[in-house]
Amino acid sequence: MRETANVLNKLPKGMQPKAKDRLHEIWTASTRKGAVGSFDAFVQDFGATYEAAVMRQIEDRDELLTFYDFPAEHWRHLRTTNPIESTFSMVRLRHRRTTGNGSREACLAMVFKLAQSAERRWRQVNSNELITHINLGVRFTDGTLDKFAA
Repeated sequence: MRETANVLNKLPKGMQPKAKDRLHEIWTASTRKGAVGSFDAFVQDFGATYEAAVMRQIEDRDELLTFYDFPAEHWRHLRTTNPIESTFSMVRLRHRRTTGNGSREACLAMVFKLAQSAERRWRQVNSNELITHINLGVRFTDGTLDKFAA
């Protein structure tokens, strides 16, 4: 996760393994309450000494824990930035190999066709039928359908 790497880069090498374990406790908690507890423990352990590493986490706390408002089946997809990175890595690779990208329109057309080609190898979202519920505004609490959302 890119956010984890950004935090670890602000810590000394000796502290990174411990901090990484603590950050993973946040993302792998089964409930928002558990994640908040792990988050607070991380802030308490590292906040006083490594303020720069912790400040960004504190500012983005709500956004970082938003995936608990979605179905648990989708968490695997929501916790990663890999779909974005893998798509653009293919485009970047081909774009660098092309000598003289031509006009702006030609370059945009090439990028579009490369993204279309990459799309064929994308993995389908787990339990994609739940996307309909999300689009309808049905609420999920800690990854399960909220029983009061009808």
